[in-house]
Amino acid sequence: MTKIFITGGAGYVGAVLTPYLLKKGYKVTVFDLMIYGVNVLKKHRNLKIIKGDIRNKNLLKKIIPGHDIVIHLACISNDPSFELNPKLGKSINLDAFEPLVNISKKSSVKRFIFASTSSVYGVKKVKDVNETMSLSPLTDYSKYKASCETILKNYKSENFTPIIIRPATVCGYSPRQRLDVVVNILTNLAYHKKEISIFGGKQLRPNIHITDMVRAYEILINAPKNKVSGQIFNAGYENQTVNQLAGIVKKIIGNQVKIKKIHSNDNRSYHISSKKIKKILGFKTKKTINHAVKDLKKAFDKKIFKKTLTNEMYFNIKRMNNIKLR
Repeated sequence: MTKIFITGGAGYVGAVLTPYLLKKGYKVTVFDLMIYGVNVLKKHRNLKIIKGDIRNKNLLKKIIPGHDIVIHLACISNDPSFELNPKLGKSINLDAFEPLVNISKKSSVKRFIFASTSSVYGVKKVKDVNETMSLSPLTDYSKYKASCETILKNYKSENFTPIIIRPATVCGYSPRQRLDVVVNILTNLAYHKKEISIFGGKQLRPNIHITDMVRAYEILINAPKNKVSGQIFNAGYENQTVNQLAGIVKKIIGNQVKIKKIHSNDNRSYHISSKKIKKILGFKTKKTINHAVKDLKKAFDKKIFKKTLTNEMYFNIKRMNNIKLR
C-alpha cells in the first residue's frame, strides 16, 4: 500500500485531498499545524495525523521515513497573508523548503510533489502562458515559490522524482473552508450581503474547482516517472474576468444580488494555459465555476458555516493574526 505524506493536509485543499486518497486505498500521514480546527479530517484506519511545524527538522527526520510520496501543500498561502508577517512567510515558504526536500530524499521518498503557484508568471500579455515562459513574480510569496521550484529540480535523480504543479486559484467547498479567494469571496458576499463590490472587473483570473485540483494530484501520484520527473505543470480551468465570475455568481445566487463596480487603477490580469498537463497526462477539468458556486450555496443553505463574513476560521489573515503565529 502506497504511503503518502501530506504537509498541510488539513488545509483548504488538503481537507479534500486527504479523504479522497484514503478512499482510493492509500495510507496517508497528514502533517499540519491544525490551526483551522482539529475536526477538519474524519478518523480513518489508514490516516495518521501529526500536529507539527514544517520548520521542525528533527521531527521531520523521525516521521518521513517509510513514506513513498510527499505532497507539499503547507505554506503561508496567499499574498495578503504573506505580507501580514514577511519574516514568518519566508521562514515557512522558503527557509523550511530545502531541509524538507533533503530529508525526504535521504528518507528514500520516491516522489516529491510541490504545490507552487501560477502567480510565478506575473503579468503576461501573451494568450497562452505556458510552462516554458520566463517567470516574473511580483510578490515575495510568488518569488519564494519560484525559488523553491529551482531548489527542488536540483534534487532530481534516478531514485527521486520531483514534480512541480502551478495551480490556478482554487475554489469551491472544503471541510476547511476558505472565503478569502476570489470565487468564494464573491459567492459569500452575494449570498449573505446581496451585494458584490468589484474593483475594475476586466482583469482575468484563472481558477480551478477544488475537486479537479485533487484529481490533478492523483494523476501526478500515478503518472509514469519518465513523463513527470523534473516537470512543471499548470493546472487551471478557464481564464475569466472578475466581471464574468461575478455574473456567474449573480445568476446562481439570484437576481436580487447587486453588483457594485468601483474604479481601480490595478488592472493586472493573470492567466495560464493548461494544455501541457492535458497533452502529457490526459488531465482535463470536469468541474466549472458554476459547480463551485452551487456547492458553496448548498453549504450556506445548510448553514454548515457560522458567521461567514467575520469568522476568522475562513480567513487566513484574521486567523494567523489572532493566534499570533510566529
